[in-house]
Amino acid sequence: MHIFDAIRSRRAVKYFDPEFKLSESEQTELLDLTMQSPTAFNLQHWRFVVVDDAATRQAIRAVAWDQAQVTDASMLIILCADLNSWEKNAARVWANAPDAVREMMVPAIDAYYRDKPQTQRDEAMRSCGIAGQTLMLSARAMGLDSCPMDGFDFEAVAKIIQLPADHEIAFMVAIGKKTRDVWPKPGQLGMQEVVIRNRFPK
Repeated sequence: MHIFDAIRSRRAVKYFDPEFKLSESEQTELLDLTMQSPTAFNLQHWRFVVVDDAATRQAIRAVAWDQAQVTDASMLIILCADLNSWEKNAARVWANAPDAVREMMVPAIDAYYRDKPQTQRDEAMRSCGIAGQTLMLSARAMGLDSCPMDGFDFEAVAKIIQLPADHEIAFMVAIGKKTRDVWPKPGQLGMQEVVIRNRFPK
């Protein structure tokens, strides 16, 4: 599927075929494509918790308003942000860069993030958002459907997946085959309202 078609046909699907299963190679390809997403300073802040245990899925569904896609979708991925990735041997993500670039970037990372918890969180969450869109468009390009989700108890899900203290959950994405069509887009704002040239008017 052409990327333009994937963008225009992607919708948040709520009802998935519980019998449909993605192969291991298809799941790996989806994750590999998602990992091509850009991140600030190439830190790759995201961590992808792929929940494939049925009991864990049921536990998450119980704290996610009993939404069926949690258990019925072929894949459930919880996108988590590693808030302290900047200080966890950041040099490794620049290992293949020229020496001069690596020697410049590694101290720049420390200077940019140290003692700036809001920046640490904002950058990691932005990275998760970009990765989530890459994931959903990759799924659509493969003829699959998806649903981004933030309708759940974040603290409860964090306990279920044993989320480390220096991580935060951004959102979840369910992926699979839909069982019913979604309604037409409920209302798209016009370009004249959302596109601002150069600066906002006074």
